[in-house]
Amino acid sequence: MSPIKAPCFFASEVRVQNFAPALQKQMAADAENLKGYLAGPMREKRSGGIVVNEDDYHRLFAASEEGAVLGEASDCYLWSPSAPGRIAASIPNAKIVLILRSPPDRAFSQYLDLLGMGQVSWSFCEHIRRNLNYTSGKFCDHYPFLEYGLYGSQLQRYFALFGSNVRTIFYEDFRDRPLEAYRSICGFLGVRNDFTPDMGRRYRESQVPRMQSIGWLRRIGLWRSAAAVMPSALRPFFRSLLIRKPGVAQIDPADRAFLVDHYREDVRTLSGLLGLDLDAWLEHGYAPRYERPAIT
Repeated sequence: MSPIKAPCFFASEVRVQNFAPALQKQMAADAENLKGYLAGPMREKRSGGIVVNEDDYHRLFAASEEGAVLGEASDCYLWSPSAPGRIAASIPNAKIVLILRSPPDRAFSQYLDLLGMGQVSWSFCEHIRRNLNYTSGKFCDHYPFLEYGLYGSQLQRYFALFGSNVRTIFYEDFRDRPLEAYRSICGFLGVRNDFTPDMGRRYRESQVPRMQSIGWLRRIGLWRSAAAVMPSALRPFFRSLLIRKPGVAQIDPADRAFLVDHYREDVRTLSGLLGLDLDAWLEHGYAPRYERPAIT
């Protein structure tokens, strides 16, 4: 896998110049840091970075062993109108793996992530309103946001270009039966599945601050600096004082009802594409209502 989890190379829309003016300084600084990273050994993992140059993209996989299957995980590729065609032109036999979550729950999870990082300080309802009223088209904290959940129209582009080389898995299956889902993906990719990864650790759980100032400390980097100098034995105690437990924050029923209606037609499109009954997504937002056989 690429040492940069989401290099965004094939999504031509995701470029520094396409971000809102308020984010330009931050994006320019990240682009400079990325140059240094790409010029080095790239031993440390990096969650994201906009890789524009083709040679730089190839360098992400330069250390791979001969015969290895290569991959990366840019989640913007599903949303991006340009990514499917660019992937097909460069890697026509690429295999595409997608994990889909109920669109309202996906949106709320992204909102909680932004809240925990101090990038927003307003309610979920306000975040939805800002997205719906946004007309600039420049990337910002609230765009794209609801657009990421339009799986039906987005998946149509991938099925048209990659056909049976597209595999979809539902988030609930990956959450509840991770080893089975993992081995199913290995089989789809044609790689060995006899290795058993540690499924005990959960990554990127929602960390909702109890006070708005906590998010601000995260945004300017002081949270990480404070954690580095704090004795490790004290960290869990102070974290419990400042951060709510994962799962405590819940989507308001009125917000869920609005989003269910917002995504209704697209969910029906997705249902037709996959040949599955997804009406449960239009009711309470949990796992699709169909028989749950072994993940194949």
